Amino acid sequence: MTAHAPAAPHQRPSMPEELLTVPQVMARLQLGRSAVYDLLRTRQLASITLGRARRIPTHALTDFIRTRLDQEAA
Repeated sequence: MTAHAPAAPHQRPSMPEELLTVPQVMARLQLGRSAVYDLLRTRQLASITLGRARRIPTHALTDFIRTRLDQEAA
């Protein structure tokens, strides 16, 4: 019998992570392509690369928005 390591707190095993394309993020943020790529390049918005495709996890977009709201409130 093998022991399973406990899941990390940030993982949600019961719900798969949705990955968004750059055009989907553009639509949700109502920003242009270069603005979204600038956010990715400066690592303000986290992403992963699958082959040549760039994907943004939904939690990364939510975290980005929450961080910006917190900055505006400060």
